[in-house]
Amino acid sequence: MVLWLLALAVIGALAWIRLAPSDPARWNVDPMVAANQDLVNGVRRLVPDTGQTLAQLNAIALATPRTEVVGGSVEAGLITYVTRSLWFGFPDYTTLKADGGQIEVWGRQRFGRQDAGVNRARVDGWLAQLPDASGG
Repeated sequence: MVLWLLALAVIGALAWIRLAPSDPARWNVDPMVAANQDLVNGVRRLVPDTGQTLAQLNAIALATPRTEVVGGSVEAGLITYVTRSLWFGFPDYTTLKADGGQIEVWGRQRFGRQDAGVNRARVDGWLAQLPDASGG
């Protein structure tokens, strides 16, 4: 009986992780990036804005598997995406903001304390796909 309850608890937790709603008011927020930073729970980057950079990053993000818009838009100059892991559907959030000639990028996870470099790899991968990428 205990084993069944434990299995049910694990299945319930995994279902919550995969199906938990993403509240745009909580996640589509100003990244407040002051410098490029690798954080324990995510990554922040600043990149020059050519005037097309936000639209280019939007196209790159939307071409990423299991990624969709949570809130905002290119036109608003602030947009947030959720990218879910393949097997368990863990959500990671990436916010882009056009701000005075640069784009602020903030990638972070929703669950857990460390992301094992997943957000850094995704964000740096997106930036490397920019037509005028200079490396990050």
